[in-house]
Amino acid sequence: MGNVAGKKILTLAISLLAVLTLLLQPCAAARPVPGTATIIDGRRSLHLPLRGSLLRGPESVAFDGDGAGPYSGVSDGRVLKWNGLARRWSTYAYGPGYNAKACTASRTRPAEVTESTCGRPLGLRFHYESGNLYIADAYKGLMRVGPGGGEAKVLVAEADGAPLRFTNGVDIDQVTGEVFFTDSSMNYQRSQHERVTTTGDSTGRLMKYNPKTNSVTVLQSGITYPNGLAISADRTHLVVALTGPCKMMRYWIKGPKAGTSEPLADLPGYPDNVRADLKGGFWVALHREKMELSFGPDDHLLAMRINANGQVVQVMRGSKSVRPTEVVEREVGKLYIVTLSY
Repeated sequence: MGNVAGKKILTLAISLLAVLTLLLQPCAAARPVPGTATIIDGRRSLHLPLRGSLLRGPESVAFDGDGAGPYSGVSDGRVLKWNGLARRWSTYAYGPGYNAKACTASRTRPAEVTESTCGRPLGLRFHYESGNLYIADAYKGLMRVGPGGGEAKVLVAEADGAPLRFTNGVDIDQVTGEVFFTDSSMNYQRSQHERVTTTGDSTGRLMKYNPKTNSVTVLQSGITYPNGLAISADRTHLVVALTGPCKMMRYWIKGPKAGTSEPLADLPGYPDNVRADLKGGFWVALHREKMELSFGPDDHLLAMRINANGQVVQVMRGSKSVRPTEVVEREVGKLYIVTLSY
């Protein structure tokens, strides 16, 4: 599979967490990894641990227009900001109704109980020109907080008369300011994410929010577990991770195919978030491989880099204890791995 590539990897993790599991169900056959694909060793990493009592997370990270961060959402409903090794993490934003006392999990009141009220930030993206941070909160919907943070405002809680039940991924067209986001299921909430996979639920939606008109448009419905998404470098299409089917989908937003979607890639595992890389392609985090065994060598796929045509050009491998939700490439040679456990 090629030579092992040396890269500096920063890992965001929380200590002593239970892994969020995806129950296996059959996926389409994965496209073989080309023999030219290089391998990154995910074990060669530095850690930025989110230390806290019973905090869970992160799911996604964002960097602001000045390059500060990362920012990350956690299970008590807050978005935190990394301020360097000296100051570490601080609260940046939170949703309406957040209360520190009521939203802090305990052994008798775990995060799974509090998050439906306090919120659970998943996808995060900054609009660089305005400084606004858009937050895909699994329970509250699409939210936005202005420069400097504070209490976020809910922008979208329903679309076409149907409430958002599992708001998940988000990305922004930095030129137009349009915000694209996913609702993974119209039947199940984030706390029931296993059922989205095991039932083959196909009620997910891909949507667009226009900040100039404060309007939301459903671009496509009837999607099977749409999760993370990313806009292409040329701003002509979106790439959407479909977790249950182990696939990547391309949705065209410009050009002769605008308004249509097509398969982009079959994957050998369950994808979570997808982020644009620095070469016109995308990094796809794999929560686990399709046929992964709990025994045997402590090694599995963590993520894959695909090019604009959906071909695998690079893979990352590491310990089975690492369950990535996102891989972010900030500069050549530096990757951020977001993981719910380490």
